[in-house]
Amino acid sequence: MEARLNLFENQVAAKVMKHLIGTNKVIMDSGLPHATQELVKIRASQINGCGFCTDMHTKDAAHAGETSVRLNLVAAWREAKVFTEAERAALELAEQGTRIADGAGGVPDEVWANAAKHYDEEQLGALVCLIALINTFNRVNVIIQQPAGDYVPGMFG
Repeated sequence: MEARLNLFENQVAAKVMKHLIGTNKVIMDSGLPHATQELVKIRASQINGCGFCTDMHTKDAAHAGETSVRLNLVAAWREAKVFTEAERAALELAEQGTRIADGAGGVPDEVWANAAKHYDEEQLGALVCLIALINTFNRVNVIIQQPAGDYVPGMFG
């Protein structure tokens, strides 16, 4: 299976990807815990059916020391006892922010309030931007049918 478009050879797409990757670096350097960042990326990618991002972020998380138990339970986080209350709040916000079209009125106030109990303003800003960014990456990869399975941690820098 080949991707419909090479994002790094297409002149316009390559410029956009450079900015998106730069945006990701800003989020990675924020005060939002890296483990939470990867969990959010994985959950949004699962919801969006993005195999490439699911592969990438589960491998990146494992490479950073995340356990296989937690990685295997991300999709069933509500029933799992292995996530902190803060991680659960971030996962709920990620789900609601990814499924905006499914709920009238957007993200419910109680979901936001729960996240705000666990994260400060800087972390909330990073979390919101992270959810938006991973959804962008997911959509790009799904549209071009980017194949999954070959990602190696660190291969993009």
